[in-house]
Amino acid sequence: MEIWIDPSCSKCRMATEALDEAGAGYVVRHYLEDPPTAEELDAVLHRLRLEPWDVARINEPVAEELGLAQLPHERGRWIELMVANPVLIQRPIITADDGTTVVGRSEAALHRVLKGSTSS
Repeated sequence: MEIWIDPSCSKCRMATEALDEAGAGYVVRHYLEDPPTAEELDAVLHRLRLEPWDVARINEPVAEELGLAQLPHERGRWIELMVANPVLIQRPIITADDGTTVVGRSEAALHRVLKGSTSS
């Protein structure tokens, strides 16, 4: 299992604590320091069955600078901007061993990804 986190984010800490309590094996990716490639983000979005604007943090200052809220919904352009500015990507994003992927901001999402994981 892999989890994309920002260590300063309370939802990310909540998610890693839940994974630890469940005994789930996982790899942490500090996605602000090690941003996903466009291909990785595109693959995660496909697994989430979401578009980039669905997981964009549009209240971030850089989003306002880029005019993200008014940007046409062109998938490639949004992915490009999110890869260049990873702070725009909602967090935490968790991918289980079976490919189940969630934005782990709720207990329900965490439960769903834990069901798709094998403990390591």
